[in-house]
Amino acid sequence: MRALTFHGKGDIRCESVPDPAIEDPRDAVIKVSACAICGSDLHIYDGVIPQMKNGDVLGHETMGEVVEIGASVKKLKVGDRVVVPFTISCGECYFCEHGFYSACERTNPDHAKAETLWGHSPAGLFGYSHLLGGYRGGQAEYLRVPHADSGPIKVPQNLSDDQALFLSDIFPTGYMAAEFCDIKGGETIAVWGCGPVGQFAIRSAFMLGAERVIAIDHIPERLALAEKAGAETLDFHKVDIYEAINSMTKGRGADACIDAVGTEPDPTGSIDSFIDRVKVAAFLGTDQPHVLRQAVHCCRNFGTVSVVGVYGGFIDKFPMGSAINRGLTFRMAQTPVQRYLPRLLERIEKGDIDPSFVVTHRGTLEEGPDLYKTFRNRKDGCIKVVLQP
Repeated sequence: MRALTFHGKGDIRCESVPDPAIEDPRDAVIKVSACAICGSDLHIYDGVIPQMKNGDVLGHETMGEVVEIGASVKKLKVGDRVVVPFTISCGECYFCEHGFYSACERTNPDHAKAETLWGHSPAGLFGYSHLLGGYRGGQAEYLRVPHADSGPIKVPQNLSDDQALFLSDIFPTGYMAAEFCDIKGGETIAVWGCGPVGQFAIRSAFMLGAERVIAIDHIPERLALAEKAGAETLDFHKVDIYEAINSMTKGRGADACIDAVGTEPDPTGSIDSFIDRVKVAAFLGTDQPHVLRQAVHCCRNFGTVSVVGVYGGFIDKFPMGSAINRGLTFRMAQTPVQRYLPRLLERIEKGDIDPSFVVTHRGTLEEGPDLYKTFRNRKDGCIKVVLQP
């Protein structure tokens, strides 16, 4: 089959790889009808995700048709149309039983590596390094889905691929980011990053009852899309974000702040942002937490900082004194997608949201390497890429 594979920093190729097969009675194989390039895939493209190997198949936003099932699979049948969560979860361990599917204890065969870095291992992920299981990803013609009874959800025929595909990751992630803000109604929520996850966080915050959303970015197309959703926007190249949010909230700060950027923020011109970039380039640091620092300072006393941007290791100069003395709450996670799927699918079916709004570019797997570059460089107003094998 054809698939997109990693061959080093900036080197993504479309090439032939062996077809997947049933390896365990709980497996299913799907024929991919649509997959997407995620913003977190760009961290792989940029070479900042450890434990990637040449030839690894990429991608963790995938949907398609079930073409084969293992003998123990009970909930799916051949011909079912499904969307696949990016987290691989057994459905039976302590964390899965408590709804924390992204912390599954059984699906990361590389758990010892993860434990060395993080203390404990999260679940395995599709297409995201040998730190998280080395599983093949879904930017391919076919995908093997382990633990098929506790992952994929069936998609109604009346929904298009574009409406359903983002249930695999970015819609639940954006929704979780807003849910973490403990919105009761009437709040002001600040969102850093108006990429795909940020866009879903903005819309989810409004769905959950926020009165105002302040969206921070500098890409015109992203800011325009945020404004279309009803957000007030700030360009961090044109204003001082701390001063602007203070002014907009009468000096109190935002009720909650969402970091939808993570480890690779764009340069802001600030001293701490410059130092972060130098440290990472010199292998003296693993992450660039400028946005997270700013979110802490812009959050009101006893507010919440919600973190869904990807961080991989250790961060420098974190303002813990500010967080403690002002009573901030931090919420963060790799999204336990399965716990959100039924309610978000219902939201789509009811017409509360049409996730296809975020799609700007389409292509085939063969066009995938060029579209990685387009997405990475934000060319032609690129916000989200969907591939159709």
